[in-house]
Amino acid sequence: MIGFLRGILVHKAPPFLVLDVQGVGYEVEAPMTTFYDLPAINEEIKLHTHLVVREDAHILFGFSNEADRTLFRTLIKVNGVGPKLALTILSGQSAEEFHRCINDNDTLALVRLPGVGKKTAERLVVEMRDKLPDLSDSAIVNTDKAGMTQSVIGNPKQEAVSALCSLGYKPLDASKMVQNISIEGKSCEDIIRLALQGALR
Repeated sequence: MIGFLRGILVHKAPPFLVLDVQGVGYEVEAPMTTFYDLPAINEEIKLHTHLVVREDAHILFGFSNEADRTLFRTLIKVNGVGPKLALTILSGQSAEEFHRCINDNDTLALVRLPGVGKKTAERLVVEMRDKLPDLSDSAIVNTDKAGMTQSVIGNPKQEAVSALCSLGYKPLDASKMVQNISIEGKSCEDIIRLALQGALR
C-alpha cells in the first residue's frame, strides 16, 4: 500500500522515527541497521516501507534499503515469526550475517537474539534456506556509516537501554549490556550497536 516514503527526518528514538512528508508526520518502526544509516535531524531521507494492518493498529515499518525490506517480508512468512521478532532479528544481525547463519546452519548465533529460541532458530534455518536465492536478487548493501548524530537530548545510555527493551531484551539484561560502554562522544545508536555486538559474540 505504501511502497516508500521520502521526507524530512524530524525525530528518532530507536526503534521509532518520525518522517515529515509534505506536512504529514509518519511514525515508522525501523531496525537498528536502518538507524545506523540515518542522517541528521531535519535532513531528507527515503525509506522503503512495509505496512502491517492489525485489528487495533496500522504499523508502518521502514528500511534504508530494499534488501532489508525483502528479508523482513520473508521472515514474517515463517511460522512463529511476527513483525516484532523480524525487526529484532534485523536489528541484531545484518542481512549478510543472517545469510551466513542460514547457510552454515548456525542456530547458536540465532538463539542469542531475544525472542529466538532453539525451535525458532531451527525453523528459520529450514524454512529460509530455500528462500536465500530469492533474497540475493536484492542487492545487499552495507548500512554501517560513520557520522551518526545523537537521536535525542538526554542520557544516550538510558535511551539505549529503552531501545534495547523495545527490541525484546529484559530491562536488567539491557542495563548490563550497556553498563561498561563509555558514552563519551557516542550517540544512542553507537551504544546500541556496541551493546548488540557484545551480546551476540
